[in-house]
Amino acid sequence: MKIALVSPYDWAAFGGVNSHLSQLSSEFRDSGHDVRILAPASTPIDDPLVTAIGRPFPVPAGGSSARIALSPRLGREVRELLEREQFDIVHVHEPLMPSLPIQALRMSRTANPRVVNVGTFHARKDGGNKLYSYGRRLLKRWYRELDGKVAVSPPAAQYVGRYFHGYYNIIPNGINLERFDSPSLVPIEEFDDGHINILYVGRAEKRKGLGYLIRAFGMVNARNPETRLLVVGPDSRAKRNYAESVASSGQRNIEFIPGPSDAELPRYHRTAQIFCSPATGNESQGIVLLEAMSASLPVVASNIEGYASVITHDVDGVLVRPKDPMALADALTELVKDEQQRRRLGRAGRERVEDYSWPRITQQVMSYYERLLDTSKTVEASRRRGRGELSAAS
Repeated sequence: MKIALVSPYDWAAFGGVNSHLSQLSSEFRDSGHDVRILAPASTPIDDPLVTAIGRPFPVPAGGSSARIALSPRLGREVRELLEREQFDIVHVHEPLMPSLPIQALRMSRTANPRVVNVGTFHARKDGGNKLYSYGRRLLKRWYRELDGKVAVSPPAAQYVGRYFHGYYNIIPNGINLERFDSPSLVPIEEFDDGHINILYVGRAEKRKGLGYLIRAFGMVNARNPETRLLVVGPDSRAKRNYAESVASSGQRNIEFIPGPSDAELPRYHRTAQIFCSPATGNESQGIVLLEAMSASLPVVASNIEGYASVITHDVDGVLVRPKDPMALADALTELVKDEQQRRRLGRAGRERVEDYSWPRITQQVMSYYERLLDTSKTVEASRRRGRGELSAAS
């Protein structure tokens, strides 16, 4: 099968959607399929299987910043590529984002009338989507080009369904279980000193709730001084501001760690005893939760819809009220004190995350492709019979 995976986001600034595409394409290739990734890029991409189309620019989106290509002139380049490659499947991620996904949908059937178009919706924003709201009439034209629609979670399906009614097949993001569960992983020696390490992984954006966690940890550390908060994620002005605030307040045992590399990140999970994600909203699923669960870490997370679609409270994790430092501190303190509870939740989380293994997710996607292709062939055969009967009658 020949498959195009289309991303709206800068391939040089790796994030959740691009990570999803990269792993999905690797799994498909391992199964013998021919896969090409199409994405904008701010720097040259040294990968023959990735075609960079368009120059991305930062655009505010959902409390974050999305680097997307906005040029309306991408159509010709997209059409030439699709005509040359003759894909069986064009799978567009965030299919209604400007402008590469829309151009792929616009040109796909011109290039190959038998192509099957699939769209995956990843996002959720609690306050709604202005692009979908104000641009619904125009976007419906391209939405109708989708033969199959996927959402990564029920909250993501509910979110896009507010604007574009239809059936959304739920296929979640996948996780590489072995990456965080390898026996060869060793803890970070600097922090492997008997303290209870609470791990935060992510950007320092306001919606990620890091400020609430820092306040909560002050209470946790006062109750148990042998605790430490590890803040792991990319460097940014917001992160530096948090670090400066912590330093000026005299708050102890909080470490701000830049990066780390993809290879080093699982070592921080091996170093930690508890994982915490205090996001305030706009999460469709939460890859960071799956990573922590695959590392058998007990998870404390905000009780928001995207996270609640992954975690069941007190079964395979702990959910607390969002934006509530006291509730967060109490939940963390209980786990700090109770090693048996940490192990119980860690084991249950590791069992739960098996549902998100990449081989399983890849098979779900491939089975969906095959159903859509079979339906397309049946419809085409019916049309041909209809044309033949009409010609015979005339």
